[in-house]
Amino acid sequence: MSNRMWGGRFSESPDAIMEEINASVDFDKALARQDIAGSRAHAAMLAKTGIIATQDAEKIGDGLQRIKAEIEEGRFSFSRSLEDIHMNVEARLAELIGEAAGRLHTARSRNDQVATDFRLYVRDALDEIDGQITALMLALARKAEAHAGTVMPGFTHLQSAQPVTFGHHCLAYVEMLARDRGRFADARARLNECPLGSAALAGTAFPIDRQMTAKALGFSRPTANSLDAVSDRDFAMEALAAASICAVHLSRLAEEIVMWSSAQFRFVTLSDKFTTGSSIMPQKRNPDAAELVRAKPGRIIGALNALLIVMKGLPLAYCKDMQEDKEPVFDALPSLSLCLAAMTGMIADMQPNEAVMRAAAGTGFATATDLADWLVREAGLPFREAHHVTGRIVAEADARGLELAELPLEVLRKLHGGIDERVYDVLSVDASVASRTSEGGTAPGNVRERARHWLSSLQDAAKQTADPGQGRL
Repeated sequence: MSNRMWGGRFSESPDAIMEEINASVDFDKALARQDIAGSRAHAAMLAKTGIIATQDAEKIGDGLQRIKAEIEEGRFSFSRSLEDIHMNVEARLAELIGEAAGRLHTARSRNDQVATDFRLYVRDALDEIDGQITALMLALARKAEAHAGTVMPGFTHLQSAQPVTFGHHCLAYVEMLARDRGRFADARARLNECPLGSAALAGTAFPIDRQMTAKALGFSRPTANSLDAVSDRDFAMEALAAASICAVHLSRLAEEIVMWSSAQFRFVTLSDKFTTGSSIMPQKRNPDAAELVRAKPGRIIGALNALLIVMKGLPLAYCKDMQEDKEPVFDALPSLSLCLAAMTGMIADMQPNEAVMRAAAGTGFATATDLADWLVREAGLPFREAHHVTGRIVAEADARGLELAELPLEVLRKLHGGIDERVYDVLSVDASVASRTSEGGTAPGNVRERARHWLSSLQDAAKQTADPGQGRL
């Protein structure tokens, strides 16, 4: 027996293998809420324009609400023989309300239906992710304000470079995440056009009102070209691209947390909430949450690659290849949501070990640049000569097993006669960070000001989202 939803042209049932490869309901049932919302808006529009009777639209609306409740309560029976979420919902609607259900699909196709559902899903996901990024930025900004003057080593090449503050380091990730928020906001703005009414690919001859359905579903406008509307997946690719960049940022922070919490660094202590133990080594406190956040970007980046590869050679308009668009998104966006929630928890609970960081900041001749700058300002040397003199001083300190501030004045003067006792004012880590007052620098005053700026703006943003850090996708 052919498929009763589309089988009028066919005399035989699909082969079992065809049914297996064709069915998508196992994963696209994640679109159930969006599918029902789209169908309700479509039915209301059909009635308003006189395409179907008002009483039929009311039956459809009531039936769809019952189906929504069944799905939410786990009472809905999904059938793989009905292929996808759209046909499963429509078949159940027919069981509930009879002939009127058959009028729902007037003036639309599964092509514009799934394009609309998918946009709604991605839009919902981006809204939740925006709230979660805001929550993580707030956690980092709070740490930054509290530790605006907490000195730590700054690294390049993972070698001690110059002293910075822990607050400044936290704010570096706030800036990264702000760019992520911007990318997601841009992606959301571009996706917020409604494909519904584009039908299979050419539009429809029925006198539909696309403005009405777009408004009902919260879209800014209908899509402008029916061919593009049903075959476009840019919105999903762009969301995954933004997710991939955000995941890379989280992975970089996770890597630092893994290092910082090790016995070799001891810069921070993680709480029991975000660490695990060992089955054999009782002393272990493993930063497993951070390690998993470090790893999950592989899945997210892989999802972007998968979707790009699916779409790269497809002619217009819809092709069945595009059934492969959803699983990468359904995996990647919830994975990012989980990473954001875990990282927010870790940052909120993480305790910096200030004495350890301060001691580390003073090692490795980290104030050598301050010495070179002093030679430029006070001794009048060109910077390149000051750099050379400082290098000789560092070599002397290294040979003696001393830090720069521990070298006797007479030794410094032998290496350059223009040095006097004032040089010691710039060789401490506190003096070093305090001197970095240029815009964007690590001076504690700068850090406090920037942290308070972010706290003010982020708290306003957080008020506009509900429960932003729980990872509910």
